[in-house]
Amino acid sequence: MISIAPFMEVLDTTIANVSLTHIAGSLGASQSESTWVLTSYLVSNSIILPISGWLAQVVGRKRFYQICVALFTLSSVLCAVSTSLDMIIIARILQGLGGGGLQPAAQSMLADSFPQEKRPQVFALFGFTIIVAPATGPILGGWLTDNLSWHWIFLINLPIGLVALTLIGIFISEPALLIKERREMLARGLKLDYFGLFLVAAGFGALQIFLDKFELDNGFSSPVIVTLCAVFVVSLSTLAVWEWQHPQPVMNFRLFKIRNFAICSVVMFFIGFLFLSSTQLLPQLSQTLLGYDSETAGMALALGSVVTILVMPLAGFVTGRFVQPRFLMAFALIEIGVSLILDAHLSLNVTFNDLSLVRIGQVVALPFIYIPVSASSYIGMPGVNNGEAAALINQMRNIGGSIGISFVTSMLAWRTQFHHARYVESITPYTSLHGMSMAALARMVQTQAVFASYLDVFWIIGVIALCVWPMVLFLKSPPKRAG
Repeated sequence: MISIAPFMEVLDTTIANVSLTHIAGSLGASQSESTWVLTSYLVSNSIILPISGWLAQVVGRKRFYQICVALFTLSSVLCAVSTSLDMIIIARILQGLGGGGLQPAAQSMLADSFPQEKRPQVFALFGFTIIVAPATGPILGGWLTDNLSWHWIFLINLPIGLVALTLIGIFISEPALLIKERREMLARGLKLDYFGLFLVAAGFGALQIFLDKFELDNGFSSPVIVTLCAVFVVSLSTLAVWEWQHPQPVMNFRLFKIRNFAICSVVMFFIGFLFLSSTQLLPQLSQTLLGYDSETAGMALALGSVVTILVMPLAGFVTGRFVQPRFLMAFALIEIGVSLILDAHLSLNVTFNDLSLVRIGQVVALPFIYIPVSASSYIGMPGVNNGEAAALINQMRNIGGSIGISFVTSMLAWRTQFHHARYVESITPYTSLHGMSMAALARMVQTQAVFASYLDVFWIIGVIALCVWPMVLFLKSPPKRAG
């Protein structure tokens, strides 16, 4: 029951992507303006997520979780009934604020509700929300948009949210330790960190807009992009120093002194980077070069999601029992890296079945990272800090995903230009056209250049995965009783 609302929230991060054209047409907005439907959600989500652990301490974790579910559900209905671009952007901001607190609160509830030896299996079930939902979003969004209307990608959240609110209200109770800690904190007097809140909003808000608009605004040649970069660098650097010494920080950076948590946070960053960037690449490749519609492109990811679901219980079962988490994570990162590098040898003759197998190779080992890292990150963590730890580590994953998408988008553009220039250089007045017009030749050159850029990006992120795995060997093993 705890996982219902987070699944709904993660689903919503990708479900609207395939419906932007329909939303823009319905609301009388341009295609570029409609991208704010995505950006506004991500910005508000990135602002609330890192401080959700602190907010849960202040208002109570169960109450905070219920507020988040209610706000997310209500704002989803507002999105569905929006009659203008401004209205849906405001509704998406509210939706992002509600959704940002769901995953950390749910994850800390799970960590507190089960003993160490049960956490791998629990996080295996919770892993569906992180791994399956992003891949399901484009498929479901495309089907709902094509067969009903774009409004239904938001309306489906209403019954789900109501069910989640009901079940949480009935079956979930607040741990006595958290109730005691909250009372003691309020008795000491709540010293609101206004400056820290400002730095969180300015830093993470600017970072998300910077990543989302970097390629659209021509990178660092745009004064707006340069300004956003300066704002997030200065704000986040100041935030780290300020929060480290604050008695009641909104973001507890001191948790990074715990070795397992620090390493797991970095690994979670790369989980987001690798998973969301590869999730973006395959549908984009199949639509731009192979002529797939949005629903078929989403289906190319479906078999990978099914295999991941089947592997997830196995990963939860063996983690800690038979194999140490760090060795599972090292194996998974190596497998993903090798798989991505092999994908760099695809050809334009690739079939739908080939793409499905490619996706399986990219995600089959993902549960062997996500479950061990979720379980290992709480080793050595005081129980009262579980909420703050969950907020920070989820923020690391979200930032990794945003940076990964921005990175592959920029690399595709740059490498396409590079390959196009090389191919054009090889064409001379004496090049045999075999009856091909110059216009057809130009299209062929562009297609080859774009496809070569995809292969380059597969190779680059594969190498990144292979460079990450050695750090997991420094993780501490779970206590013997956890086996």
